[in-house]
Parts: sequence; structure tokens; C-alpha cells
Amino acid sequence: MKDEKFYITTAIAYASRKPHFGNTYEVIMTDAVARYKRAQGYDVFFCTGTDEHGQKIENCAIEAGKTPQEYVDGVAAEVRGIWDKMNTSYDYFIRTTDENHVKTVEKIFKRFLDQGDIYKGYYEGWYCTPCESFFTESQITDGKCPDCGRPVAQAKEEAYFFKMSNYADRLLAYIEDHPEFIEPESRKKEMVNNFLKAGLQDLCISRTAFKWGIQTGIEGHIIYVWLDALTNYITAIGYDPDRSYEEQSERFKSLWDTVVHIIGKDILRFHTIYWPIFLMALGLPLPKKVFGHPWFNFGLDKMSKSKGNVIYADELSERFGVDGVRYYALAEMPYGSDGSITYENVINRYNGDLVNNLGNLVKRTLDMQKKYFCKVICEPTEKEPLDVELAEAVSRARAEVEEYMNGYHVADATDSIVTLLRRANKYIDETTPWVLAKDEAKKARLGTVLYNLLDTIRCAALLLYPFIPATAEEILREINASAITEKIDAARARGEHEDPVWDECFALSLVPNEEVADSKVLFARIDEAKMLAEIESDMAAKAAAAKAEEKPEKPEGCALIGIEDFMNIELRTAKVIACEKLLKAKKLLKLQVDLGYEQRQVVSGIAKFYEPDDLVGKKIIIVANLKPATLCGVESNGMILASGEQTVRVVFLADDTPLGERVR
Repeated sequence: MKDEKFYITTAIAYASRKPHFGNTYEVIMTDAVARYKRAQGYDVFFCTGTDEHGQKIENCAIEAGKTPQEYVDGVAAEVRGIWDKMNTSYDYFIRTTDENHVKTVEKIFKRFLDQGDIYKGYYEGWYCTPCESFFTESQITDGKCPDCGRPVAQAKEEAYFFKMSNYADRLLAYIEDHPEFIEPESRKKEMVNNFLKAGLQDLCISRTAFKWGIQTGIEGHIIYVWLDALTNYITAIGYDPDRSYEEQSERFKSLWDTVVHIIGKDILRFHTIYWPIFLMALGLPLPKKVFGHPWFNFGLDKMSKSKGNVIYADELSERFGVDGVRYYALAEMPYGSDGSITYENVINRYNGDLVNNLGNLVKRTLDMQKKYFCKVICEPTEKEPLDVELAEAVSRARAEVEEYMNGYHVADATDSIVTLLRRANKYIDETTPWVLAKDEAKKARLGTVLYNLLDTIRCAALLLYPFIPATAEEILREINASAITEKIDAARARGEHEDPVWDECFALSLVPNEEVADSKVLFARIDEAKMLAEIESDMAAKAAAAKAEEKPEKPEGCALIGIEDFMNIELRTAKVIACEKLLKAKKLLKLQVDLGYEQRQVVSGIAKFYEPDDLVGKKIIIVANLKPATLCGVESNGMILASGEQTVRVVFLADDTPLGERVR
């Protein structure tokens, strides 16, 4: 057992809403790495949690009719519930409303102020509320946030700023001297070229436009959410701002010296530029690594409630089980590019890797052990060259998994295990146990073949433990790997993590003359057509429900007018007495309307939405004092009152409405 520490963190989830599948991937991936490190013998500390301050949360609480604290209490409980359901083995769940965190952040702000790292000024620029981020003119595109793509708004307020420029050169030198600090490599280049070399702007670290946040001690100012949120990584392990690094507790130093941050690529800038600079200002070492993982999209699209394609991990597990969800997340996400989740892909992965390769291998082997030897494990006495090949495949798989996991290539690690499972299934076809069973003289060879299969399954289960721990443990119990399961049980009894240590457990072979258990169906085959039909119906219902809940956005760019201007617009009631399409323009209809005191011709671009017969005889409202215009060679004397843009709806009046009345 190694004494070496390993500290790993996720980004803390923003407590504004339930996390979708893409958000949950991060904690599943981090859990797989944490469990792998425990399997390597490390003393692991795995931290996750919730980010609970900011303007967006304040707005959500108001909309929900709750206090901000009540609101985040509910969301934090939901987040933690999903993390637990996904069987993640975190050691600490931090909330930024925790008293210890709040007090430490207050001290950090004061320390920065006393050191001269921050100064008071005014911020005027573009602000994205969902991201809690300010941007310069050069960073936004078409009025949209560069991170989330939502509209940004101009903001001006008094604020305190951190002098990022004082540390920029030092950070750039550190990144160049430590190529492993930011991974993947493409992310590092993006940060260096787009931000550091382009000239780093000082960072706004306090806000006055809202109240839900940690107080600065200066009237009206609360601490900006990113200074608050990022410091969770040190407050979670007992950082004391009143002490130098050398004076911190041994526990803090032993953990912080090993820390790895697993985060989404969208918040890489905060973790590889702002966070390291804060740490430099505190005199703390920088993290060993910041790994920016890609995103999961729904097919080619981002998940959207209005499309009904938002997928939640806990709901997905109702169809595929927790380990089915964990396995898909880990096996499907590429190392450096975005992953794609579709229900078709999930079903194919599930039926292919888990049902066909893993589940089928375990069930076939246990069923043959029961059929041919009444469940009793045989001594492996009759060895042949094929057995050596299978043993080599096991050694190769372990070496590959370790290499890939050390480099955070998680999906590649799962591929290596699937390759081993395929090799074991092929070994069955090559050795043909059903043929050996017909010849009494070959019974010893049959016993050896089944022993080799059981032992390969044992090794595969150990390799699978970081990825699908519940299934891996079930397999170990079914094949009666008692020396390993006893260690798991003992660790649980001590209140420790149960992850088997590979150096110890790979050496614990199965015991001949012990009995295996009856086989179980680990993963039941899914009827793809049936499930997809059910899912399509559910998605349509969700899209309809989301649309019903949608609130129309406030129109932008509408200039205010006075009553005098409005009174200059003459709206009159009229009746359509004739209507026809314009041959030269498919979008236009030519209407003859009667205002009672006169008849006139109006051309309107509503042919896409109405047939001429739909309008004849209907009473409508027209703008009666609009200057005449010529459209496609036809004169138009007025404009029809209608609503909508994507779908146009003409305003129709009751049949008894008098003609020519002014509408006010």
C-alpha cells in the first residue's frame, strides 16, 4: 500500500438547476479516476460540491418564491442525490454557503486588499448572467456570450478589480515550463494564445448589482462568484489565509501538493488563468494538472428543454441501470473532442459491450461450471498454448488500462477491457468446452479451461471496478473470488472506500474446490425498437410541457413613443370584400377592403399563412393613414394588423363591428 496522497476535484455544480447528463459526466469521470487511483494504492481525497451564490441564483429564487438559501438547499440536495445515485465515491461535498468556506473567502478578499492586489473602480462592459461573467467587446460575437452563446447585456457598476496583469508573465512562464499543467494540449494553446498573449485584463471580483453572495466587508459589495467558487478547492481541505504555505497543516500540504482539477472545457479560462493567479497571490503552489474534458451533445445538438432532448442521468438509469449509464458516459466520451449521446448509441453500447461481451461471458462460464462440475472450481492441471495467450491478454489489458488512466484517456481504457472480454469469448469458441465435456478423458482439460475463464473474469472485474463498481463486485461474488470480496467487506466495515487494490488482488487467484454461485443476468437485452418508441413519446411530451412553461422574452430595441405619436397612427375597422394571390410574389395577397366611407386596395405578405377564401368576409383592422407603397408593381394603401413573426395571425373582429371605426 502506498502512502502517497492524491487529491482530485470536480468543478462544483452551479446550484441554479438540476444537472443534466453532460454535467453528471464530470463527476462520473472523476469518480472513475479516483477509484483507479485507489486501486493503485493511493490515499485518495475526492472533493465535489455546489456553487451557490450569484445573480442567476438570486433571480431563480425570486421566481420560485423562495429565499436564496431555501432555493440552493433544494438544488444542492438534488445534486448530491444524483451523485449518490451514480455511485460516486466522493469524500467531501462542499457547499459555498458552508460557514467555514464563507469565513475563509472573506479573509482571502481582505488579504488581497491588504496586499494591494485589488483596487476599486467601475466596470462598464458586457455581462452574461447565466455564466456570471464579464466580457470585453472583442470577446463577444453578435452580442452573444463566447462561453454559452446566450445574449449579453451592458452593465455598469462600482466594483473591485484584481490586478491580473501583475502575475500574467509569471503564469505564462509557469505554463511553458510545465507542459503537463493544462491538458489536453489543444486547450493549453487556446488559453495561452487567446488570453495570456493577447493581453490579460484585470478581473472584476466584487459586485454591487445584487445581494446574494459573500460579503466583502465593504458596504454594498459582495464577492464575485468566481473568486468565491474557485477557492472551494482549498477551503475544503482546511486552508488558513492567516498562515503562509509553510505554516499550513500537514494534511493541507500533503493533499494540495497532489491536486488535479477535472473541469468542463467551458470554464477552463477561470481554472487555468484566474485561479492560478489567485494561488500565486496567496503564495500557494499551482495544481499539478487541470484537465478540461469535452462536452456531451445530444446527437449534433446541445441539450435544450424546448426540444425535449435534455437527458438526466438519474432518469436514464431507470432504463439502463446505474452502471449502464456510467459505462456509456465513460466509454463514449473522446479524449479531446465532444462526445455525442443518442438513445440509439446508448442502446447499442449497452447491448454490445455489456450484454454481449461482458454479461454473456460471465453467464456462459458460470452455467458451464454448474453443468459440468456442479459449480465446483477445478484445479488447472492440463495447460495448453491457448491458455498462455489468454493470460497474456490479461496482462496486456491491465498494462493498457494503467497507461490510459494515467493519461486520463478514460474511453481508451474501457476499450482495452472490452478487447479482453472479446478475447475470453473467443477462447470459449477455440477450446469448445461442450466438446471436451463429451470425452471423460478430457475432463481435466475442461476443468482447466473453465478455471482459466473464471480467472480471466476475475481480472476483468478488477479492471472494471473503477468504471462499473456495482457490477464488478457482483461478478466477483458470483465467481466466488472470496479473498477479494472479503477485503471489500472489511473496508466497508471500517467505513473506508472498498475499491480493491490491484497489486494485492490480482495475485489472489481463485481457490479450487470452492463453489461458484448460480449465474444471474447482469444486463438484460433491450428491444431497441420498443424502447425508442417509448422514448420518442416521452420526448414529445417533455417538449410540449417545456413550451407550455416558456415565457416570451421581452422584445429588444423597441423605442418609446409619446401619446402624440401614437395618436398620429390611424387604425380603422374594415371588411375584406375580395382577395387574390399575386402571381409575381408568392408571399403577397392583394385585398380589397371596405371601410364604410370608402374602399381601397391593400397588399399584405400573409400568403404563406392564409388562403384568399380564409379572409373574404372577415372584419379586420388596418393602418388607414399609411403612405401608399408599391409592392411588386401593385399599389398598397394601408397595412393589416397582425401578430407574430414565425407564424402570422391576423386580428379578426366580431361580425357586428361597424366599419370605419377608429381603434384606440
